[in-house]
Amino acid sequence: QVHVAESGGGLVQPGGSLRLSCAVSVRVFGILNMAWYRQVPGKERELVASIAITGTRGYADSVKGRFTISRNDAKKQMYLQMDSLKPEDTAVYYCNAKVSRSELEYWGQGIQVTVSS
Repeated sequence: QVHVAESGGGLVQPGGSLRLSCAVSVRVFGILNMAWYRQVPGKERELVASIAITGTRGYADSVKGRFTISRNDAKKQMYLQMDSLKPEDTAVYYCNAKVSRSELEYWGQGIQVTVSS
């Protein structure tokens, strides 16, 4: 069974930084397309950033230039470096792992990020 776990969330002041990590317990991490989503109460979950098995990255317009997604296949982990954080970045952040060329996908339980003074 695949287990996905996020870490690194917390409370930060506007303008600050946080680094989220996502660890995936899977035999072959390299077949997973990875992504970060976030959700606030009353709104739909939205895609924040993605990184494919090829290394191709994508970002939501709201985070471009501030967030950086990366992955380390040897460690079976993905990261989200979040800089210049704004109060509107406050949300529960979810790690998503999707098996390439498959409908199989896995979600973490989510981790709270709060940007507030």
